[in-house]
Amino acid sequence: MDGFDRLRASIACVRIAHHLRGRVRLKLEGDLADLPRPSAGQVRHFHTLLEDIEGVRSVRLNLLARSCTVEYDPAVIPMDAWDDFLAGVGSSAARVLEEILRAKYREIVSA
Repeated sequence: MDGFDRLRASIACVRIAHHLRGRVRLKLEGDLADLPRPSAGQVRHFHTLLEDIEGVRSVRLNLLARSCTVEYDPAVIPMDAWDDFLAGVGSSAARVLEEILRAKYREIVSA
């Protein structure tokens, strides 16, 4: 299993809290005791990486609420992609989002 697949497996604790066309709020659930607390610099870097994903217009992180609001271009990322990707459904919409995320992952790893 490569690094992206390990990351992909960890999204079982992510759910959609709210979703309108072009805007999705993701919520992190479950026991986070094993996760290290990120530094302010790591949060800024993560935020920059998220906003640089193809089709993503903006990202708002709320660490206290353990949520992330993503404004996206539905012409690039289909609305169904979010639900299907998080549920592990192999739809064409989910494959679009997965390929975008895999491309970003490869870019980060090779940097």
